[in-house]
Amino acid sequence: MRIPLHEGFLRVYQYEFDVEKHGGGIRRTSWEVMERGNAVAVLGHDPGRDEVVLANEFRPGAIVAGDYPYRDNLVAGAIENNETPLEAAVREMKEEAGLVLSNPVLIHPGAYVSSGGTSEKISIVYGTVDTGQAGGVHGNAAEHEDILTVVLPAKVFIDRVRSGDINDLKTLVAGYWFAERQAASKF
Repeated sequence: MRIPLHEGFLRVYQYEFDVEKHGGGIRRTSWEVMERGNAVAVLGHDPGRDEVVLANEFRPGAIVAGDYPYRDNLVAGAIENNETPLEAAVREMKEEAGLVLSNPVLIHPGAYVSSGGTSEKISIVYGTVDTGQAGGVHGNAAEHEDILTVVLPAKVFIDRVRSGDINDLKTLVAGYWFAERQAASKF
């Protein structure tokens, strides 16, 4: 059973499930789940300058939690109908940072954001960009985006990930993946 609770930018439904119990038997349970489709997060890297590109924008969840709302995160956005994660990554890098993403590589096909509360999965993509062309404010005007492009030396990005200064999960996952590759000199 699925009961709509809210259908806007985010859609929230109440579901009823028959769930098998680990000790045997079945229990009936009700659960609220947010559905918004799947997304892609993009780690743009300029190997020549050894810099990465992040997007700084207002994040309502951070302010509700009592944190400063302008966060440095990976460029990210929804995967549109019939679009692959790689195609979405190229589009999002252009929309949110004004940069061309080259040689995109899927580093994770899709991890649940929080499987206890949402069906959304985020794919993570790595690709190269020219940070010499980076800067300014970008975003999709139809979505009222106001995104500042942030360029960081790779070492500063990795240090911010490791210190906990970056606290967005998709950015952390990509940051640790990137740090591993940097340490192994795979770029």
